[in-house]
Amino acid sequence: MESGGIVMWLILLASVLMWTLILERYVYLWFLHPREVRKLMDEWHQRQDLSSWYAQQIRQGMISKCKTGLERFLILIRTLTVALPMLGLLGTVNGMILTFDVMTIFGTGNTRGMAGGISVALITTMGGLLTALSGLYFITQLEQQVVREVHNVADALRRD
Repeated sequence: MESGGIVMWLILLASVLMWTLILERYVYLWFLHPREVRKLMDEWHQRQDLSSWYAQQIRQGMISKCKTGLERFLILIRTLTVALPMLGLLGTVNGMILTFDVMTIFGTGNTRGMAGGISVALITTMGGLLTALSGLYFITQLEQQVVREVHNVADALRRD
């Protein structure tokens, strides 16, 4: 962390936030969402009228409510996934500025000083890309799961 500088701490903070939200979404999908679906199903099947226009509007509202719950935090996770490589790029620029500062003061003869700046640039780039790639896989999987779950709820709330 020290060799990456302040930008590496920002990458760590953003990745911890991203992973916390990803884990929260999985907990919601596995434990809380099934309870909400059962509650919606009970509420729907207790209705006497399942085919009128009014009943279909209530059904659409139930599906929409379910979809809203499933999509919670996905935009933020996607944003963090996109922002992490940019933070890595910021670290790259910061490391190159450090390298050029060393070159300005000592010339090209101080390779150890230049290596420090290049190290900052490469470590932050790798940190940003690695965390973004791991998040990209899971956000894509979560988005696909949300689409499947919304379709499952819509199918379950059809007229019998």
